[in-house]
Amino acid sequence: MAIVDSARAGLHAIELGATIVQLRGLHLTGRDLEREAMVLVPKSSVPVIVSSRCDIALAAGAAGVNLRERDVPVAAARKLLGQRLIGRSVHSSEGAREAEQAGADFVIFGPVWDSPSHAGQPPQGLEGLTKVVNGVRIPVLAIGGVDTERAQECITAGAQGYAGIRMFE
Repeated sequence: MAIVDSARAGLHAIELGATIVQLRGLHLTGRDLEREAMVLVPKSSVPVIVSSRCDIALAAGAAGVNLRERDVPVAAARKLLGQRLIGRSVHSSEGAREAEQAGADFVIFGPVWDSPSHAGQPPQGLEGLTKVVNGVRIPVLAIGGVDTERAQECITAGAQGYAGIRMFE
């Protein structure tokens, strides 16, 4: 999964091999995020999910949403999104189990390694990743310091995939 801040970056990530794109837009207004989603979704050859914004995911026809732990509950998002994909970013085995019980389709777990995008959060390592993978039945994607070499380590540890920001730039 490529995590991007613009439609242009999302289309570039697909060219680099991303199989799903998460449009994050940390520094965008809601209106600007919606504009980027409205460009990316129809042009994308892979599923696009929107970070934190169920309304924008619906408006743009995105495949779903990824929610941070402080975002709306998974159950509330499910009422809005129906069968669209709902992911939850988590930082513990407990968080992953709670997301699964609430109806999330997948979790993004990390940071596995040190990462500037997760500054201040201690890395959980491959051991933490394996613990999360073994604690839930839904797919787990690894995030945090993942690069092309470490991606295989994540898969070997049991993750069904990985998410990256810098590796798809």
